[in-house]
Amino acid sequence: MSLNRTWVLARRPEGPVAASDFAYREEDYAAPDLADGEILVRTLIFSCAPTIRNWLNPPDRSYRGAIDIGQPIRGMAASEVVATRHSRFKIGDLVTAVTPWQDYAVLRPDAAVVPVTTIPRGMDPIDAMTLYSPNSLTAYFGLFAIGEPEPGMTVLVSGAAGSVGAMACQMAKLAGCRVVAVAGGQEKCRWLEEHCGVAAAIDYRSGDMVSRLKAASPGGYHLFFDNVGGQILQDAIDQMVPHGRIVLCGQISAYDTGRPAAGPNDMMKLVYGRLRMEGFVVGDFAARYDEATAAIGAWSASRQLQCRIDVRKGFETLPNAFAGLFSGLNTGTLLVTTEDSSA
Repeated sequence: MSLNRTWVLARRPEGPVAASDFAYREEDYAAPDLADGEILVRTLIFSCAPTIRNWLNPPDRSYRGAIDIGQPIRGMAASEVVATRHSRFKIGDLVTAVTPWQDYAVLRPDAAVVPVTTIPRGMDPIDAMTLYSPNSLTAYFGLFAIGEPEPGMTVLVSGAAGSVGAMACQMAKLAGCRVVAVAGGQEKCRWLEEHCGVAAAIDYRSGDMVSRLKAASPGGYHLFFDNVGGQILQDAIDQMVPHGRIVLCGQISAYDTGRPAAGPNDMMKLVYGRLRMEGFVVGDFAARYDEATAAIGAWSASRQLQCRIDVRKGFETLPNAFAGLFSGLNTGTLLVTTEDSSA
């Protein structure tokens, strides 16, 4: 009989998320009898994504359904199908899906809000969880469907060293734009300049953002891809050219504060600047996922995309790894494997 380990929500975070907000559970596990249309998966790799933090909030402040106290945390994961009563999935298939933080889970692919996707045979599951992940699709659709970049534009990206931000930087360059990146720490800024080819990378921890935004692009910014919100959003609005476009992808500066995300302090600046500011979620574009995957595959094959990955070992490390995400302790897309951390 197998052991099924689970991390559940012990309490709702009040302010910064901590490992103590999660509780560990384990039980002997025997494979259940599946209903038609269900699959049983064994989880291999978990993605620690900032959006999970929203699901820890109370229901009135949670995107796509709050996690109840005592219920498993959920997030994107790569898993192996170990039993199936679904015609599209076979035993041994590798899939990506939103999955509970536990070893074994029953999924209903036809009812899933986020598609349960088969990893192509021969593809490394790490690539499926990074290069071809929803984060990369988010960057693609946020940039091209919402931002509509044009060659010669100057594009500003916040949270630029994160999984979405780094892809947005590189895709904007591929669209013929000049890119200025904002990230936390000199090491991340160097990586963005040396590996992603941005024209300038600004360390927000060094203070005086306004003067450095002006210095990096004296003529202003045509497009702002915002993953952070807060003060950087306000500072960017002040530097936008007339008819500039702002893509609202995330508000990570507010996720871990326990407070609603603050908006611009003077909405008339959007009026005077004739600025367009639009939010989105990647699921809006589910019918076009194949388009994005094909483009990402072509860029990757020609070595035009860099993907930085931070892999941690051990199911037991999940809460600490996730909490560290909001302190900038990760270097790239943060994944946790279920293999023994002592191996």
